[in-house]
Amino acid sequence: MGVEVGSKLEGKVTGITKFGAFVELPGGVTGLVHISEIADTYVKDIHDHLKIGDIVTVKVLNIREGKIGLSIKKTVERPSRQQRERGDGFEEKLNKFLKDSEDRLSSLRKNTDKRGRSR
Repeated sequence: MGVEVGSKLEGKVTGITKFGAFVELPGGVTGLVHISEIADTYVKDIHDHLKIGDIVTVKVLNIREGKIGLSIKKTVERPSRQQRERGDGFEEKLNKFLKDSEDRLSSLRKNTDKRGRSR
């Protein structure tokens, strides 16, 4: 499979700079994974995520003037909105926390008098 926009390929990290990582792709061509395309979270130091010699899966984002733009984070399949809503998503966890919190508060209120002393 050649290097074309949208394809997923395996490559070897050959260089790291403060703005990204260079990855050698099949056929001996090299592309750049910009620091913003390394992970879904904020990347302060690329060395926390990659090191020279790592084998990574990348997705080809663009090819302009012979330069190849790559992404690591776009190779990871994310759950769909429907899958997130079914599972223990943030909203469900928050609702559960609020309900538990209200239950605890009502239990405390039952056991204290108007001046805040325990019965």
